[in-house]
Order: sequence, then structure tokens, then C-alpha cells
Amino acid sequence: MTVKTILSAKGGDVISIEPTATLEIAVKTLAKHRIGALLVLGPDRRVIGILSERDIVRVLGEQGADVLAQPLAQVMTRNVVICGQTETVGTIMERMTAGKFRHVPVVEQDQVVGIISIGDVVKHRLQEMEKESAALRDYIQTA
Repeated sequence: MTVKTILSAKGGDVISIEPTATLEIAVKTLAKHRIGALLVLGPDRRVIGILSERDIVRVLGEQGADVLAQPLAQVMTRNVVICGQTETVGTIMERMTAGKFRHVPVVEQDQVVGIISIGDVVKHRLQEMEKESAALRDYIQTA
């Protein structure tokens, strides 16, 4: 299964934010959309960072609540691991596990076409396993 398969099922909608927005606005955006990460896009709509719940908790622990008034560009993760639509789910799972992150932007020709989370990956892997299991049951019953 490829990343494209996941995106075709969930869609390519991406909630993003500008690097000049405050951390407080970012927190409210995450809560409003009930998501765990925001892509930070530059003026050309290219990924320049990602802000996750983990980034927020870390900076709040280090600097306190005053940091909420700061631009999120000071907090975001700048080294963003991306993937393409043709990559396999197994490859992305390995990358997420090794890097200890839960969100990967999907980029084609330098433009964001979606984002997948570890939840998306697990959901589709479980569906794949259920289909395989049903096929095996059908095979055994007809044999």
C-alpha cells in the first residue's frame, strides 16, 4: 500500500499556518480542528516547518506560558521529514518510528498535497490485515 492510497481515502486537506502567527493562535487552531500538528508554510506555500503538540509542551515546560505570545517560528520543528505519494506505508512507518514523530507532510513537486499521521497509517494497515484475513478465511472455507 502506498501513501497515495491513504490520501485517496482521507483526502488532501491540510491545516496550515504562517510562521509569523503566535503560538497561542497555533494552539487554538490545533484545538479547533482537533488535530495534533500544523504545517508551517512559507509565502510560496512550501513547507518550512511543522508544529506539533510535543513542540508546544516542550517549549511551555522550558519557558512557561509567556512563550504563547511568541511567533511560532521560534518553536516549530524546522527539519521536516516529508514523503511522496508513491512511498510505501511500511517505509513511512519505519521513518516515523525511527524519528519518533507522528505526522508526515506529503509533497509532490515542492507543493503539499496532504499529510498523514500515525493514526492514518495504523488505520489503513488494520484494514489491509482485515482484508487479508477475510481472504484467507474464504480460501480455507472453499478448499
